[in-house]
Amino acid sequence: MKQVLRMLILLLVRLAGLPGARAAARQARAPLTGGPRILLVRPDHLGDLVLTTPVLHALKAQMPDAHVAMMVGPWSSEVVARHPAIDRLLTCPFPGFRRGKQGLIAPYILLVSIAQQLRRGKYDLAINLRPDFWWGAALLYLARIPRRVGYAIEPGTPFLTHALLFPAPEHATRSALRLTSAGLVTVGAPPLEEPYTPERYPLQFVPTPEEQRWVAERLAGASIGAETPVVVIHPGSGAAVKLWRPEAWSECADALATSSTMRIVLTGGKGEQVLLEEIAGGMTAEALLVTDATVGQLAALLQRARLVLGVDSGPLHLAVAQTTPTVEIFGPSDPRIFGPWGAAERHIVVQARHRCPTCPAIPCNRLDIPAAEVAAHPCVRLVAAQEVLEAAGRLGSARHVVQ
Repeated sequence: MKQVLRMLILLLVRLAGLPGARAAARQARAPLTGGPRILLVRPDHLGDLVLTTPVLHALKAQMPDAHVAMMVGPWSSEVVARHPAIDRLLTCPFPGFRRGKQGLIAPYILLVSIAQQLRRGKYDLAINLRPDFWWGAALLYLARIPRRVGYAIEPGTPFLTHALLFPAPEHATRSALRLTSAGLVTVGAPPLEEPYTPERYPLQFVPTPEEQRWVAERLAGASIGAETPVVVIHPGSGAAVKLWRPEAWSECADALATSSTMRIVLTGGKGEQVLLEEIAGGMTAEALLVTDATVGQLAALLQRARLVLGVDSGPLHLAVAQTTPTVEIFGPSDPRIFGPWGAAERHIVVQARHRCPTCPAIPCNRLDIPAAEVAAHPCVRLVAAQEVLEAAGRLGSARHVVQ
C-alpha cells in the first residue's frame, strides 16, 4: 500500500512540476553570466559527510568563482559548516534520515515546502550526492534547477537532467567525485582530473586551536602528558549489527596498554556510556572515557592519537581525515564502498569472514536489523581479537603487541 501511494504521489509530483521543468530546460540552454550558483545535497550522517569533503575542495578549486551551497541534515551540519569551500550552508530534516515516526504524507509536504525555498536561490546546477536518494532528485526538480545531476537509480531518475550509470561497487567518495565532475562539465568547466584517489582528493576536517586545547586539558586531567602516546578506541556505531564484543575490546585495550607505554581512551556518545563502562570494567589497564566531545573536539582527540581502533563508523572516517592510522572492523557493510579513504599503508580493514545464517553473502549491506534480531547476525562478533591486534602491529603503531 505504501509503495503504491508513493508511486502515485511521485507521478503527481512529475506532472505538477512539468511547467517549471520546461522553464528550467530553457534556462539551461542560455549561457551563464558570471560564476555559477551550485547546490549540493547530502542527507546523511557523520561518516558519509566526512567522505564527501573531497568534493568541496575539488569543486572550488576547479571553479573558484562559483557560489557553492550545500544542504545537509541538521545532525551532520558541523562536518561541513567550517569548510572553506562552502559559501552557504542549508539544513533540512530529510525524511528517512531523522529519528522518529513520520506520517505517510509528511515527506511530500516537506518536499514542496523546501523546493519553494530553494527556488529563491536561483541555482544553475544541483548535484544529488547520495546515489539512491529519490526524494532529493524530486526536490531539485520541483525547485526548477536547470541542471540536475545524480545517479540513474529509480524512482529518482526521471527528475534528473543528467543521470549517470551507477558503477557499483565503488567507493562512496569516488562516486561523489564522479558526479561532481559530470556536474562541472554541464556549466562549462573542465572535468576533475583522474584517477580519483585519496592522495589527490583527501578528506578534510580541521580541528580548531580551541578544540586542540580542550583535548590537551582533558588528557592532562587524566595524567596523560603531552608526549604520552594515546590509543583511541571508538567501539560504537549507529547500527547495532556492526558492534563487536565488549570483552574483545577489553582484551585489545589491555594488550596495547600493557605491552607498550600507550594510554587508552574510549570514546562514544552519551548514549554509549554503558558500553564504554563495560569495556573499561573488563580491562586491567586504566582507561579514560570521553562521551561529551563535540565533533570538532573528537577530531582533535583523534588527531592526537597514535592509533584509532573501531568498527565501521563516522568517527573512524574522522580519524582518517586527521591522517591518524586506523584499524577498522567491517561486517555487514562493504569496505569497497565505505572503507577508509586514505593512504593504504596507514589503514587496515579487518573484514568479518563468517557469513550470518540468514544472509546470502558477506558483506550483506543489511544495517537496519532490529536489536532483537542482532543475535542472529554474529558476523562482526565472530572476529577474533588476535586479528585486530595483528593489524595494529602491522601498522607499526604498537610495536610491542604480543603476536
